[in-house]
Amino acid sequence: MRAKALYLAAALSLLVDQATKIGVVFGLDLVTRLRLDVLPPLLRFRYGENRGINFGLFDGDGGASRWILIVVSLLICAAVYLWVRRSHADRTVMQVAAGLVIGGALGNVVDRIAYGYVLDFLNMSCCGIQNPFVFNVADIFIFAGAAGLILYEGRGKNPA
Repeated sequence: MRAKALYLAAALSLLVDQATKIGVVFGLDLVTRLRLDVLPPLLRFRYGENRGINFGLFDGDGGASRWILIVVSLLICAAVYLWVRRSHADRTVMQVAAGLVIGGALGNVVDRIAYGYVLDFLNMSCCGIQNPFVFNVADIFIFAGAAGLILYEGRGKNPA
């Protein structure tokens, strides 16, 4: 039953990520408008094409880097899946956290395959601090899932 939590979390995070990208980038025509202030400075939509990893690191226009990042993402998904299924198959919170990581990563893989880059559109700033970076909902799921895996990894184990 707990394995269903992983699959459900992965599927929902993938679907929500893709729906928000389609809705904001294409539905609100951000791809042409490039910027839309929703609740400035807290929430702004800014069109971005990320050809690298987080914050544009390892940015490359070559097709090889695109496919390398796709393969690396898929390998990470497989590793997270195998680790959680083997070590934490009985822990729902770990299954959900792994599902968030996997679903978010797959959302970005879908983008790389479909567009050649990851669609980013969220920009958030607060309290006088100006954030120059854009990200997407998949990044939120990956971060939240990774945080969950780290925070809950040692919990629930019987002490030796």
